[in-house]
Order: sequence, then structure tokens, then C-alpha cells
Amino acid sequence: MVGSHPAPTPLSSAAKLLLVDGSPPTDVSLYKQAVGSLQYLLCTRPDIAFVVNKLSQFMHAPTQLHWQHVKHLFLYLKGTSHLGLCLASSATPTLVAFADSDWAGNPNDRTSTMAFLIYYGGTLISWKSKKQRSVARSSTEAEYRALAHATLELLWLQNLLQELHHPVSTTPTIYCDNKVL
Repeated sequence: MVGSHPAPTPLSSAAKLLLVDGSPPTDVSLYKQAVGSLQYLLCTRPDIAFVVNKLSQFMHAPTQLHWQHVKHLFLYLKGTSHLGLCLASSATPTLVAFADSDWAGNPNDRTSTMAFLIYYGGTLISWKSKKQRSVARSSTEAEYRALAHATLELLWLQNLLQELHHPVSTTPTIYCDNKVL
């Protein structure tokens, strides 16, 4: 892949990853090694968290199509090696969270994936992308679950900052679908 062109995105927006996609199986140990190494990269590259989460769901029975998406992600990383987290100080430290979910986005079991990002000032300090354990009955329920996880993380961070003698003087803001709640 040395001479390959970098990919512009970590995953194609048209990609539908299925457990059984009709393509032949691939080497399980190689797939686990590649996706496992990508999980360590998440500490500094949250932009690939969703894709790594998706690819991790097929560790037990990866196919050639799944392996192609892993290679596509490596090509994206090749072209974006200059990107990463930027830690900056802020004159007015505030906590701001963004939460979202995709209702029944997994075509295999109809579960939703929730995610949140939390900023302290202008610096991203916490993020999570996780498949929800049960099927949500509505998009509203899936969104509320994502909001609940983000709220718990916000409360924990507020307490941690207070213990570190850096209390946040303003009430944290939570956005869901880019609307203030």
C-alpha cells in the first residue's frame, strides 16, 4: 500500500457493513491484529472512532469486504497523518457536549449507535461511540440514551475538575442534533 493514494474519508458514506455480505472470509488473526492496533490509535485520533467501532463488530468472522474497509481506513490515515488532538488553554473554561445516535442504524440487529464528544474550553477531552445494548423503540429513545451517557460523563468531569481545583463556573451545555437542550 506504499504507492497507494490516500483516501479522503475514513469510511464511505454508502458503505453498509453486514455480518453476512456474500464475500469470502479473510484471515481472522490478521484482521484482529489490524483492528486491534487501530484501537490504540483512538487516543489521539477520535475521527476514526466510529469506523473502528464498526469494524470491531466483525472480529469473529471478517470477510474480504470488511478487510477492504480496514485497508481503506489505513489509506485515510496515510493521508491525514498530520491530524490529531490539539490541546489549547482557554480563558473561560466551559464544558460543552455534543450527543447523537443513529436509530436502528445496524442492519444486522437493528440496534442504534450512540456517540458523544465533550469539550473543555476549545479542547476535546472526552468522547465515546458505542453500540446500544437493546433496540430502541423510537429515534427519540435512542437520542435520550445518548444524552444520558453524555450527561453522566459531564457530571463525572465536573466532579473531577472540582477535585483538581479547577471548577467550572458555568452550567455545561449539551447539544443534541446541534440544538441546545
